[in-house]
Amino acid sequence: MLRFTDEHEWLRLDGDTATIGITAHAAEQLGDLVYVELPKVGAKLTKGEAAAVVESVKAASDVYAPLSGEVTEVNEAAGSDPASIGGDPQGAGWLYRLKLDDPSDMDALMDEAAYADFAK
Repeated sequence: MLRFTDEHEWLRLDGDTATIGITAHAAEQLGDLVYVELPKVGAKLTKGEAAAVVESVKAASDVYAPLSGEVTEVNEAAGSDPASIGGDPQGAGWLYRLKLDDPSDMDALMDEAAYADFAK
């Protein structure tokens, strides 16, 4: 299941863990990424709080926790090569994985069609 937030993050659910990253739309708006700060494994995140930072030559942007849970893994490759995020933002450019406190919270987020309308 793929879901999107109005802050331009995407989530892909696998069991009770969501893989999270920025959308292709967000990556396009930011341009070439030069720095990324990922959350720490084991960090407890609350929905809406800043979880990561992506920085481009244009601007720095917070990436917010779309749902509450615990960080189980970060994408070290994205951390060492921020430009790779823009190359495949909704694939290999994922940022972190979050074990969700309540996976059913995903139902409140936008599906692909709703996000496509939102991001126009």
